[in-house]
Amino acid sequence: MPGKTATPAPTTQAGAAAETRFTEHTPQGRLTAQRGLYAGPAPIVSKDLYAELEWGTAVRERAAITLEPATKVSGNTYFGRFPASYWQRWTTVTEVSVEAVVTGTGLLSLGASDVEGEPRVVAAEQVSDVKKAKVTLTGKLDKFHDGGALWLDLETEGGQNLHVEQVRWTVEAPEKIRPTAVTICTMNRADDCLKNLQALAADVSSLDTLDAIYVADQGTDLVESRDGFEQVAKDLGEKLHYIKQPNLGGAGGFTRGLYEVAGHTATEHANVLFMDDDVLLEPDLVIRMTAFSNRAANPIIVGGQMLNLFHPNQLHVGAEYARLNTLEPGQPVEHSLSTADLLGVDEETLKPNRQERRLDAGYNGWWSCLIPYEVVQATGYPLPFFFQWDDAEYSYRARAHGFPTVTLPGAGVWHADFHMKDWDEWHRYFNLRNSIITAALHSPFNLNLLSRVLISQLVRYLLGMQYGLSATLIKAVEDFLEGPEILRDGGVEAMQEIRRIRDAYPETKRHKATDVPGIASNDIGIINSAPRPSMQRLVLIKRILDRVLGRSRFGLGAVPIDEANWWHIALFDTAVVTDANQEGVRVRHYDRAKMFDLAKRGAKVIQRLRKEGAAVQEQYKRAMPELTSRENWKRLYKL
Repeated sequence: MPGKTATPAPTTQAGAAAETRFTEHTPQGRLTAQRGLYAGPAPIVSKDLYAELEWGTAVRERAAITLEPATKVSGNTYFGRFPASYWQRWTTVTEVSVEAVVTGTGLLSLGASDVEGEPRVVAAEQVSDVKKAKVTLTGKLDKFHDGGALWLDLETEGGQNLHVEQVRWTVEAPEKIRPTAVTICTMNRADDCLKNLQALAADVSSLDTLDAIYVADQGTDLVESRDGFEQVAKDLGEKLHYIKQPNLGGAGGFTRGLYEVAGHTATEHANVLFMDDDVLLEPDLVIRMTAFSNRAANPIIVGGQMLNLFHPNQLHVGAEYARLNTLEPGQPVEHSLSTADLLGVDEETLKPNRQERRLDAGYNGWWSCLIPYEVVQATGYPLPFFFQWDDAEYSYRARAHGFPTVTLPGAGVWHADFHMKDWDEWHRYFNLRNSIITAALHSPFNLNLLSRVLISQLVRYLLGMQYGLSATLIKAVEDFLEGPEILRDGGVEAMQEIRRIRDAYPETKRHKATDVPGIASNDIGIINSAPRPSMQRLVLIKRILDRVLGRSRFGLGAVPIDEANWWHIALFDTAVVTDANQEGVRVRHYDRAKMFDLAKRGAKVIQRLRKEGAAVQEQYKRAMPELTSRENWKRLYKL
């Protein structure tokens, strides 16, 4: 709940953040690459993601575990595994040690896998009646190039008890440690943002790797208004920099961290770690990503993985790429897990869902993504996209300058499931417009192929009676053709305009199923869809003819979101479609006049794209240095 305003943290209103000089640090001993944890940061997270009880009885706590007699616990889990393949491929580290403080009697063993998931034991130590003894097991990083991981297994026999704590995976430290700043972009998610600040503040170990935490607050419901802000600001002390600035979307919020670090660094060897405000944070992510970056052979973008918040055992994707010329982000890399139950098995192989094979990512979402300052120096700042595709564009631009993106397994945060967000929203404008700009900058930009993609989308939207979404597509293409001037204000005017445009289309509004305007709730019965047509082109032609002639099969019906396909919706006069977030419904009415008008406008603007696209592409390429400059962002921040 909102409370008194308290701003003990360094704060500014659209101004420069308080002074922090980023300099490299001299390491104190070995570098912690990750900790061995046995429970998650919240009760909704299964402990099996951290350590699996194979048999017997054990008490799993956040930082310790106790095994009763005749028990085995395996760390061959999502958070328990050390991603050996990635460390061998991308870093200069040749071996890793797992250290633990042990009390009691039992067996500690260092397990390993290969690209096929076949297990082996690398090292083991039996302890007997010890009390807080330090045990260290070491494994070489020399058999993991294509895949595989390391983990710690614990086992007791009858009559034995074992308590293990302070588990950490360590590698030889570099000569200097990179300074790192976390940047959290937030807008009207004050409670979520505060929880993540509190999670960071409560985890002193992860804060040892951080020099600063920037909060770019772009909302009207401010984080500083919460009762808990004063305490978390005290806990974080000089590390916290709270900045209030105009709403420039995710791109503007995240870029502020890059801007501040670049303006206050005494070394080019610095890191900025982007983090969403509405994630459930695993603080160990900070340790894992910063350690990996510190030992990387060359500067690389290090991405964290996303787990689905509403289904906490699910991994969104192991690594992803974008098909740029066909405007398709979020494509799973070959062999990647995708919407996978991390506690389940693969339906085909019946093997556990573990990412054994090392993958090369095309880009990484900015729910958690670490960018070295060298990348900014070489490639510039992100484009002022407002949001959507800013992360993909930046990774592909960085790759062209020799900086690949690595999505690191085991470095995960929980974020709201993407499939439970509706596609028919105002942000679809930015998704489309920015995807076309990205394609113009980083793909062959085949305009014939791109036109076919857009026409296909438009036809399906019109058949699905999504007239507001059709207008959104048209506006996105029109604004792309306006050229780079559309980005000059960072997207503020475009955001306001697309909301105004969409407001004129009733099907863009959500209603309660029991309170649909003009329709009695009892009259809305579910009408299920036939399977996907085997001859889609013929069915498409038939549906178009039926729509042109005003023919329909059903007057009114309810349609579940997973059956709301064009070939089904095109059979209705009125379809009440469940929203993807399952919180309400949208009412789609057939409107012949709107359909024809939008079809004509859409065909016209796509034809313009075919003719003018190449010239506009050159405009964006010429404008890139200025758009991605520090001076441009300084102007947008009104500094």
